[in-house]
Amino acid sequence: MFEWLEYEFMIRALAATSVLSFSIAPVGAFLVLRRLALAGEAMAHAIVPGIVIGFVIAGLSVTTMIVGGLGAGITVAVLSSLLARFTIIREDAGLASLYLIALALGIFILSASGSAVPLKSFLFGSILGIDDETLILIGGTAMITLISFALILRPLIASTIDPVFYESQTKRPGLVVQLFMFLVVLNLLGAFKALGTLMAVGLMILPATAARYWVSTLTGYLILTFAFAFASCWFGLIISYYAPNVPSGPAIVLVAGGFFVVSLLLAPQGLGFMRRRTSEPRAAAPATSHPPQSTIPTIKEKTQ
Repeated sequence: MFEWLEYEFMIRALAATSVLSFSIAPVGAFLVLRRLALAGEAMAHAIVPGIVIGFVIAGLSVTTMIVGGLGAGITVAVLSSLLARFTIIREDAGLASLYLIALALGIFILSASGSAVPLKSFLFGSILGIDDETLILIGGTAMITLISFALILRPLIASTIDPVFYESQTKRPGLVVQLFMFLVVLNLLGAFKALGTLMAVGLMILPATAARYWVSTLTGYLILTFAFAFASCWFGLIISYYAPNVPSGPAIVLVAGGFFVVSLLLAPQGLGFMRRRTSEPRAAAPATSHPPQSTIPTIKEKTQ
């Protein structure tokens, strides 16, 4: 029944994805809380040209591809901010434009270089072919992420819940956000070799959105997000083992998608909760001696 545990490639894949779940879960949770899920998707594509250029220069060197990916991700983030500041294009539109250009450029460079490595491995990863260098990368990514969260958790929570108050209490309010976006890019790069550029963001976002339907406390939310990510990796790998024609990366993300659908349908804050809210009769408004809201003069009217 557990014959898959006898193979070293499965042990490596399970170990890598387990460590990756510790790292990627808090990043995905705060992306969802800060309403930046689509920004995570954009950054996953934005790193492609840097990874491809690193591969063309130095081959399958994890270090070179990581440096290239970080450079590409930071460049796209900075350019999108500059476009929003100095042109009429909003930051979301600028980011979408730049990441589409970056994705197309990366695929073009990979195809033009005549690489023997198929495009599929860049887009969907090769979790069952992880080497020691990639394991070290994932472990280092998890260590940096967890230490960083230990340092920035309180200001990150404050800037997420009440950004106006947080900005009034600190001299450099953007520093925490910049560090958080760096962790987003770092985790996408850490997951790249395992899940590819298309699937990495799925493991980052889907467990977080699924967990959001179940809990209302931040601690419970982070724990459940990790549990969903961990379970998605293990079940997805086992499914891909027994179905050899199913790639491991898509299998992992489909399991995470299954958790999302079940949570949407059955969780306390899912569709059932919304149906109950809309079907409950509204209580009559209490009697009051105050005039209707429309007759109360506004502050602007008082000052005129």
